[in-house]
Amino acid sequence: MDMPAKNDYSLGKFLTHCTVILWLVYILTNLRAGNSVWVNTELKGENAPLAMEGGDPYIRALMRTISASESNVSNPYSIIYGGSRTQTYGQHPDQCITISVGTNLDNCSTAAGRYQFITTTWQEQAKKYHPAASGLWQHYSFEPQYQDVVTYRWLSDRNAWNADLSKLLQSGQINTVLQKLSPTWTSLGYGIETNDMSSSLPQIYKKILREELKLTSTANR
Repeated sequence: MDMPAKNDYSLGKFLTHCTVILWLVYILTNLRAGNSVWVNTELKGENAPLAMEGGDPYIRALMRTISASESNVSNPYSIIYGGSRTQTYGQHPDQCITISVGTNLDNCSTAAGRYQFITTTWQEQAKKYHPAASGLWQHYSFEPQYQDVVTYRWLSDRNAWNADLSKLLQSGQINTVLQKLSPTWTSLGYGIETNDMSSSLPQIYKKILREELKLTSTANR
């Protein structure tokens, strides 16, 4: 019986080791880039806590209110238009799903995440507000905390809305704010896609704001 060639055996071990190392690099890279499927909450829409910590409670409450109308599902950060889920947060999923109802019937939407960013809007706003980009083509992590940070910074930018949204909210003008945002998030009550949640959003905002103010007060003690 011929003995196995020593060189063949060594090559086999080498290839096995390389495979293991490549898998480890892949896993570590995905974790660092935010490609995690372990972020989860059974709470829906506005009741799901933000992944981002800190910030203006009035803007935080507004973000959760947008989620009430745009992504009223459990684990809203992973939702894709149509009800499927992204399996990775490395970048915007960019899946164009055919629209089956409404004024945009038979078009397609790439809306995804807690704030239902379409791909072009995400790229545009991430370029301005995302704290980190990776890769030659500037891939912006879609990890939950970054969805929050981009949205928070966008809503906090006075120039973006020609208004200080926080001050408007502090003065009780939630309807004014929702109207300003409705061209972007059309389900907020003044757009072409008003839904069952739209009329309840001012009341939802007030409830969430009480929670956020309480959280801020507790954190500052």
